[in-house]
Amino acid sequence: MIKSLSIIFPVFNEELRLNSSFDHIKSFLRKRKNFKTEIIFVDDGSQDNSYKMIKNFILGQNKKNKIRVLRLKKNLGKGGALKLAVKKASYDWILTTDVDMSVSLFQIMEWLKKKFLNKKYFVYFGSRTHKRSIVKKNFFRNILGFIMRFLISLVLNINIKDTQCGFKLYKKKIAKIIFAKIKNNGFDHDLEIVLQLKLKKIKIVELPVRWIHKENSSLNVLLDPIKMFLGILRIRIRYF
Repeated sequence: MIKSLSIIFPVFNEELRLNSSFDHIKSFLRKRKNFKTEIIFVDDGSQDNSYKMIKNFILGQNKKNKIRVLRLKKNLGKGGALKLAVKKASYDWILTTDVDMSVSLFQIMEWLKKKFLNKKYFVYFGSRTHKRSIVKKNFFRNILGFIMRFLISLVLNINIKDTQCGFKLYKKKIAKIIFAKIKNNGFDHDLEIVLQLKLKKIKIVELPVRWIHKENSSLNVLLDPIKMFLGILRIRIRYF
């Protein structure tokens, strides 16, 4: 079903986790089967050595592996970084995921192996709430996730159980249409994606993932929940 795949990693101040991520990417590129792959990093205005580390990683790779990095001069937010990369992606399917590898790249091969992907559908969200998912996360994230899911359902009438898992797969044509319409650059861009797909009557299929909480996250446990709540209100005003 997947003949070619663009994998997009938004990156912001990730120098502490990049080396392990590079090892994971190299392993995936060696073992993947049956489809071509391009890797796109988007440095979202990092103030550490992330961009330099990515450039050095690319220089050390086999030129047969299609890997590149885009750079934003200032931090826009995850939505803004993904919007740029989706616009530049060239392969038939687009996977957006987190560079900490909280969900392994091999998850896509697991989905293919178990025939979870269907030719009738063009958008798949990894879901940590799926009954077949295996999830290891800390207590605070668990509570925060529960509260956010409740607010999202209540305020935006979104019935997708996990809008915020970073592991999402789109048919290229759909992704380019949807991301071109996204206005929000922060964490709340995921909610706007869901609503845009809903407006166009495009079904989202939620699939199980193996998800592991990783340390050194850029998540601010005090400010980001407030930003997310305000984002929910902004989207409510815009769409309803």
